[in-house]
Amino acid sequence: MIELLDAREVERARATGRLVADILVAARARCEVGTNLLDVDRWAREMIEAAGALSCYVDYEPSFGRGPFGHHICTSVNDAVLHGLPHDRTLRDGDLLTLDLAVSLGGVVADSAVSFVVGTATPEATRLIETTERALAAGIAATGPDARLGDVSHAIGSVLTDAGYRVNTQFGGTASARRCTRTRTSPTPDAPDADTGCAPACSSPSSRG
Repeated sequence: MIELLDAREVERARATGRLVADILVAARARCEVGTNLLDVDRWAREMIEAAGALSCYVDYEPSFGRGPFGHHICTSVNDAVLHGLPHDRTLRDGDLLTLDLAVSLGGVVADSAVSFVVGTATPEATRLIETTERALAAGIAATGPDARLGDVSHAIGSVLTDAGYRVNTQFGGTASARRCTRTRTSPTPDAPDADTGCAPACSSPSSRG
């Protein structure tokens, strides 16, 4: 369902979006070889609570899972496409890490993610990140008063498929809304003990850093 925010809600959405961006920037700056994913989750919790915001993930308990997500940020490593569960794993040189965060502040939710390489980046990982950044730019450029969401997704998908990547069409998400709208949550593949019973992460050789 598409939610249209009024002028006041848009201003609150800007503040919530800025908080999400600030947390992701701060967490990224602290991630290095040797960092534990549970520490990343702790940093996120501390920053969310300090801002007086609420996590959209920690109490999430989908019907297809085995209990609440229990963490404040998603940490997907290498072949985990999205929504990886933070667990006792130490980041290694060359790991491709995605941090995905959704919070509610002032009655408006914002959701965003960032992917980057910890330590030394391989050409493959660099190409993947650069391609997705171009896809994001194409999607933004496709927005406008008369544009449809299909125009935006087509622009994004065209960049990715032209570059030889497969597009995951099974997942959706929330950019800004009045409530947390969550999608299927995937564990990180190399941590079977972290499986919450949710949908398995989709993987592709192209996504491994």
